[in-house]
Amino acid sequence: MRWTVLDSPIGEFSVATDGHHVCRAQFGRAGGAVEEPGDEVARRAVAELRAYFAGELTDFTVPLAAPGGSDFERGVWREMTGVPYGETLTYGEVARRLGDRGAARAVGVACNRNPVPVLVPCHRIVGAGGKLVGFGGGLDRKVTLLELEAGVALRRAWS
Repeated sequence: MRWTVLDSPIGEFSVATDGHHVCRAQFGRAGGAVEEPGDEVARRAVAELRAYFAGELTDFTVPLAAPGGSDFERGVWREMTGVPYGETLTYGEVARRLGDRGAARAVGVACNRNPVPVLVPCHRIVGAGGKLVGFGGGLDRKVTLLELEAGVALRRAWS
C-alpha cells in the first residue's frame, strides 16, 4: 500500500491504495504518506476528496476494497454507503436494517472500525434523536463533515 496525504477542512487526511483500489483512509498524516499520488487510483481518490470537500461531489466513484472486518461490520459498512449525502441514520436504525434491533452499540463499534472513513460515510451515523456521539476522527470533524453536506444539500435544494 502507498499512502497519499491531502489538506482538507478537517485537517490532513490520508488515503492508501494498492494500485487498483483505495483500501485505507485515516484522519491525519499516515506514516510515509506523500503529497503526490503515486498511481491513477490515488490521483482519482485525491481529486474526488478535494471535490467533496469543496462541495462539488456528493458520491464517490473511486474503487474501494475495505480490508478485514467481520460479516456484521461489513454489513454496517454497506449500510453506511446507502445513507444519502446530507442525511443521517441512527445507530439503532442501522441495527434494525441489519435485523438486530439490539445491536446499536455493535454498529457504533463497526463505524469506529471503518477502514475508509469519509469515503464510506460513518460520519452520517448518529445517536438516538440525532445526538452526536462518538467518532473515530473526533466529534469536531464529524460536525464539520455533517455541516458541509447539509450546506451543500440546502444550496442544491434551493437553487
